[in-house]
Amino acid sequence: MSSAEIQVGQLCIRYLVDGSQSASIGVFELIVPPGSNVPPPHSHANNEECLYVLEGALRCMVGTETHDLTSGQSIGTPKGVVHAFSNPFEHAARALVVLSPDIGAQYFKDIAAVINAGGPPDKAQLIATMANYGLIPAGPTFS
Repeated sequence: MSSAEIQVGQLCIRYLVDGSQSASIGVFELIVPPGSNVPPPHSHANNEECLYVLEGALRCMVGTETHDLTSGQSIGTPKGVVHAFSNPFEHAARALVVLSPDIGAQYFKDIAAVINAGGPPDKAQLIATMANYGLIPAGPTFS
């Protein structure tokens, strides 16, 4: 178990259970300040995901549906389904995210190295890093 914080731009990830080495579930806390830059819509080739809002509110898109989730609400994302999240609300949101099987804390460290490098992120490097972990950006917004 690890609880080190990983800062990815404005987002904060705190891994609670890293299941990537054993291909088991992973659990991390995600903090999303209002108006944060967030990952582009994407899908996972190998993972299912469940997001449970602990505090605040998040706007979540799964497939063609968008939901505003508040504390105590959750949403699941099946493998291969495009999804995204944002925080257009007034307060920071805190969520618990479960991935099965886990992609691991190293994914977020690798993404952080690109995002936090200064200046606009290298989109080709972001796409390559995402692909290394089975994440597939969706649509022309990230080409």
